[in-house]
Amino acid sequence: MLAALAVLVPAAGILGTDVAISLLSSRQIYEDVDSVPEAPVALLLGTSKQQGAGPNLFYRPRIEAAANLYHAGRVRGILVSGDNATRHYNEPWTMRRDLIALGVPAAYITLDYAGFRTLDSVLRAKAVFGQARLVIVSQRFHAARALFIARHAGIRATAFAAADPPDGRYLRIRLREFLARAVAVTDLLSGRGPRFLGEPESVALRPDTDPSPGTSDSTEATPPTD
Repeated sequence: MLAALAVLVPAAGILGTDVAISLLSSRQIYEDVDSVPEAPVALLLGTSKQQGAGPNLFYRPRIEAAANLYHAGRVRGILVSGDNATRHYNEPWTMRRDLIALGVPAAYITLDYAGFRTLDSVLRAKAVFGQARLVIVSQRFHAARALFIARHAGIRATAFAAADPPDGRYLRIRLREFLARAVAVTDLLSGRGPRFLGEPESVALRPDTDPSPGTSDSTEATPPTD
């Protein structure tokens, strides 16, 4: 009996955490771009473009969702936060390139190379980039956890849900999210912060007076090497 309880109690706690995060965030997640409350910045959460030998089916919908937010005038700039842990792996730069291909001006895309985890991306958005109000962009299940972290950090955030991949891939990732949400709660309770902070940085925003969100210069520069 005790052995069974030792398994069931933690499992119940993880399930309860998952349900609570979903319920707390449900009204802040939007699927219609025209319904998203305006904010200065979209925080685009990073992911790899490739997964094994094929494409990452979560990647393209996130890029398209962020571009749609910008072109609809719901945000004036995009903060792309992802992993640049090695010289040859650079999520933010890859995502920047694909945003530009969708007509988002390079001038209004800001890169955060230290978004190693969702916790890092959200906390750095405020602590390093000075953003206290933003729209998080990711799939619904991931956005719910990011919103939970944002609320804890005092960030006024909503989310725009990118499309989910086919059911088979989604279910596998969603099962991993159960544990990720429990870890997020543990991190926040323990006061864990980002791996790196650094000096304050600014986010480039399209001027309010600019009537054409997608017509600014989109010239691509040389990517950084680390």
